[in-house]
Amino acid sequence: MVGNDTIHTVTRKEHDCIGYMDVPKDVYWGIHTQRALGNFTVSRIADSTHPQLMRAYATVKRACAEANDELGLIDHDKARLIVAACHDVENGELADQFPVDVLQGGAGTSTNMNMNEVIANRALELGGHPKGDYGFIHPNDDVNHSQSTNDTYPAACKLALIDAIGPLAEETKKLTRAFHDLADKHTNDVTIGRTQLQDAVPMTYGQEFHAFASFLKSDLLALEHVVPQLTTLNLGATAIGTGICADLRFRTTATRHLAAITGLPITAAADPVAAMTDMSGYIATSQTVKNLAIHLKKAADDLRLLNSGPHTGFDDLNVPARQAGSSIMPGKVNPVIPECVNQCCFMVFGMDTTVTWAASEGQLQLNAFDPVIIHELLNGIELLTRAMAMFRERCVSGITINASTGRRYAEYSPSIAAALNGAIGYEHAADIAQEAANDNRTVRDVAGEHTDLPASTLDELLDPIALSRRLGQTCREHQ
Repeated sequence: MVGNDTIHTVTRKEHDCIGYMDVPKDVYWGIHTQRALGNFTVSRIADSTHPQLMRAYATVKRACAEANDELGLIDHDKARLIVAACHDVENGELADQFPVDVLQGGAGTSTNMNMNEVIANRALELGGHPKGDYGFIHPNDDVNHSQSTNDTYPAACKLALIDAIGPLAEETKKLTRAFHDLADKHTNDVTIGRTQLQDAVPMTYGQEFHAFASFLKSDLLALEHVVPQLTTLNLGATAIGTGICADLRFRTTATRHLAAITGLPITAAADPVAAMTDMSGYIATSQTVKNLAIHLKKAADDLRLLNSGPHTGFDDLNVPARQAGSSIMPGKVNPVIPECVNQCCFMVFGMDTTVTWAASEGQLQLNAFDPVIIHELLNGIELLTRAMAMFRERCVSGITINASTGRRYAEYSPSIAAALNGAIGYEHAADIAQEAANDNRTVRDVAGEHTDLPASTLDELLDPIALSRRLGQTCREHQ
């Protein structure tokens, strides 16, 4: 929740361009944060709910302090105290000091001011000075030296996204392996493929599971390709990309320090003015995560269908029973885990819509809507990360198949008559398929009565396993 529920009886007085205001004496934030707490009261979700963003912002501030120190732009002793304070924030020691609402006006200015104030007051404390003694270390003049919200906030957002993508990629990898394991286990168990929810031609359960794994494998590669798009930053560009108030050496120096701290291939944007409103990294991240959600939903949807029944549905397979499915129908069990996954995917689709709109609203020299973009992206990524872990642990890893049901579907599907087209022609094969469907018999039985093909030839042509392997797929994933 936004705000601090503690009753503060002692305050300190701070001032800004608007006037004076009392700030609780024991907090590390200052007047700018205090004003933001009164202004932004809509979501009641605090910036601190995104620890990746807070850590990343402190890392950016640390790199900037080191650059200012190296260039002699701020006093060395002050710089060392600021760096030490940044370490504390990065380590989560001041996590409760970032109470501003995630839905804030000002393009992230309140978050930047909050970070500047917390770092300044922690640095003052480390140096033996009281909070608010800004004559010694000032949030703007020292912590924010050579910087603007407009270059540091997007930098922190992109680093936070890289941090969040790591666990998402790891869960994608684990779920991919779970589907591969299922595929390898059922390489020789045949079932029926379906198109437009109608019987099609044979395939193996292994191929069906392997397709899910292949989707996720492509998503994993896409996530890896997104990261380089998030490492082009714009430090030193300050307000609109012209570098006003920043030493000309600062851009290169701060970028170098941030690259060294993070170990990432961070570079400075080639066109700093264009970079101010370029949302490409956010859009690419959102679309990649959305595509992963689409593939995840596809797997969850298919498993729900294949699990349907057990007496009046597909009954191809069984997802693990997790809880009673009805308050009135005894014994009913629902596929609750895939259903939960579906809902998480719906949320991600909403995330992408929000990001798309926010990214398209960058009029003139700044996009003011980074706060909602990063909030939605981090929420969506974390939600999908947890959804995949739940899906793998409580559904996919416990799936069993109904092999006899699948084989019966494959053998009784009229569509299997397509395998006879080359030998007897489409029209004759269609007649056989129709009779097989009308009489509830196998195509093999009817073809034995209505063609001159030897039994061995029919067995070879209509072998469901052979038909499923026309392209040689065995489903096994060789690493």
